[in-house]
Amino acid sequence: MNAAIGDRNSTHRGGAMMAAVIAIGLGLSACQSGPTGELATIDTAQGSEQNIASLTAVISRNPQDPEAYNVRGTAYGRGGKYNDALKDFETAIRLKPNFYQAYANRALIYRFLGDQNQALADYNKAIQINPNYDAAYIGRGNLYRKAGDTTRAFNDFQKAIQLDTTDARAYHNRGLIYQSQGQHAFAIEDFSTSISLSPDSPEPYNGRGLSYLAMNDEDNAFADFNMAIKLDDKIAESWANQALIYERRGEKARAAKSYARAAQLDPNYQPAKDGLDRTRG
Repeated sequence: MNAAIGDRNSTHRGGAMMAAVIAIGLGLSACQSGPTGELATIDTAQGSEQNIASLTAVISRNPQDPEAYNVRGTAYGRGGKYNDALKDFETAIRLKPNFYQAYANRALIYRFLGDQNQALADYNKAIQINPNYDAAYIGRGNLYRKAGDTTRAFNDFQKAIQLDTTDARAYHNRGLIYQSQGQHAFAIEDFSTSISLSPDSPEPYNGRGLSYLAMNDEDNAFADFNMAIKLDDKIAESWANQALIYERRGEKARAAKSYARAAQLDPNYQPAKDGLDRTRG
C-alpha cells in the first residue's frame, strides 16, 4: 500500500484565483473561495478515529513496516492531524530511506505547516529517488505556482502529463496557467481532460466555464457553472459565477439571489459582495 495524500485544494484555489469575472464592463476580478485545506476533498472518513485505531493495531503487529506508517500518516493528514502525520512519515523514511511516496506525503504536510523550504526539499528528494513519480511533480508544481513561479510550475505539470499521469490535478493546474496567460483554447482542452479523469470534481467545471466566458461562449460557461453547483453546492465561487451569467443577461433578481448564496457560503468572498452591491434592489 503506497498511500498518497492528495492536494486537491490547489486546483480549487487556483481556479478561484483566475475566476475572471468578465461582466458588463466589469473587466476581470478574482473569484476566490475561502481556504479549505488541500485534503478537504479527500474522503475524511479515512482520517477517522476508528480508521486510525485500526491502522495503529496493524503497526502494533508490524512495528518495523514502513508501509504501515505511511498509510497511517496519510490517514492522520486527511484528518488534519499534521504533527502526527509528520511523525509517521519520518518513521517510514527512517525504516525505508528510499521511500519516495513518504517523502512526497511529508512534503505536503510541511506545506500545510508553512515550511515551504522543507516541502520543496522533500519533493526534490522524492523526484531524485524516482524521476517518474508523477505525484511529486504535481505537488512541487503546486508549490511553485503558489510562490508565483509559473514557469517552473508549468514545467512540472507538463512533466507529469508526459509521464502519462491519470491525476486530474496535472491537467487542471496546467489549464489554470494557460488561463492566466489568456490561452483559453488550451485551457479549455486541459480542463476538459481534467473533467474526464475526475468527473465528480466541480473545480475544472468552474475553470472551463471561466475560459468559455472569456471567449464569449456564454451558454457553455453557464452549463459548466451549473454543473459545478450540481456537483457541490457549497462552493461560493460556483454561485458567483452563475450569478455573473444572470447579471450579463440582465436577470438582476436571479443574479442577486445567487450572489447572496455565495456570500452566505463565504461572507468574506469579495466578488459575491461586489455582485450583490450591483444587483440588489
